[in-house]
Amino acid sequence: MAFVTRQFVRSLSSSSTAAASAKKIIIKHVTVIGGGLMGAGIAQVAAATGHTVMLVDQTEDILAKSRKGIEESLRRVAKKKFAENPKAGDEFVEKTLSSISTSTDAASVVHSTDLVVEAIMENLKVKSELFKRLDKFAAEHTIFASNTSSLQITSLANATTRQDRFAGLHFFNPVPLMKLVEVIKTPMTSQKTFESLVDFSKALGKHPVSCKDTPGFIVNRLLVPYLMEAVRLYERGDASKEDIDTAMKLGAGYPMGPFELLDYVGLDTTKFIMDGWHEMDSKNPLFQPSPSMNKLVAENKFGKKTGEGYYKYK
Repeated sequence: MAFVTRQFVRSLSSSSTAAASAKKIIIKHVTVIGGGLMGAGIAQVAAATGHTVMLVDQTEDILAKSRKGIEESLRRVAKKKFAENPKAGDEFVEKTLSSISTSTDAASVVHSTDLVVEAIMENLKVKSELFKRLDKFAAEHTIFASNTSSLQITSLANATTRQDRFAGLHFFNPVPLMKLVEVIKTPMTSQKTFESLVDFSKALGKHPVSCKDTPGFIVNRLLVPYLMEAVRLYERGDASKEDIDTAMKLGAGYPMGPFELLDYVGLDTTKFIMDGWHEMDSKNPLFQPSPSMNKLVAENKFGKKTGEGYYKYK
């Protein structure tokens, strides 16, 4: 009897596990909205890992540029990965590219996709309007995810009728090289959706970490205040930016100092994040704006991309 009971319990447990597993969505078809650096990177890693990808942007010119960038990136990967077999490398590049289609009409391509990943400009209104529109055309099972690094996922989810199938999926730049993905679960995100996105991240060869819908999630919530504290240290005249950078590289082992990193990321990007957080919680001392950064951004000195930020670049 005990044996029969054990067998029954094992069978029941196995059936429950199978049922729970069956509930998860196996993501095979991915639509990426936004053909910029992040969107193209997400499209590349998804296609390279056996997913069918639809890359969407506003114009054919942008998409052509995105596709060219993806091909160049893939050839670099292939050169390293298939150093001993160039022919296999060429086949890898061609196969991956053949898995990526492009479109300028997002609404017409989301009806048969498992996952929509948005990677457009960091603007709450623009993102919300996009999700609201696509919500009407996407299939019932389709999961929506935003790659935002600073906006509240809950606010974006509220623009749709699929709050339970909505989450954050935050990749890091450059996507093909960076292993981390932050999977953001809002209070409305279902466990099924969350687990489906964790599985998808792993299928991409990434290491997913989970976080609640808190400003900046994990990495930026710790990184941005650190960068801003370096700026405040400099603004008070406590140390030069050069010495602060050197101290953090040699003392903390960081590959870049905070001012070098700020210029690399873009002062406009950092200011945008800080402005959003300050508006959300104006009394938080970590979220206070920076006079020197505001001045540089007003002068269109955003860092490396404009040739000048906290440092000058030739």
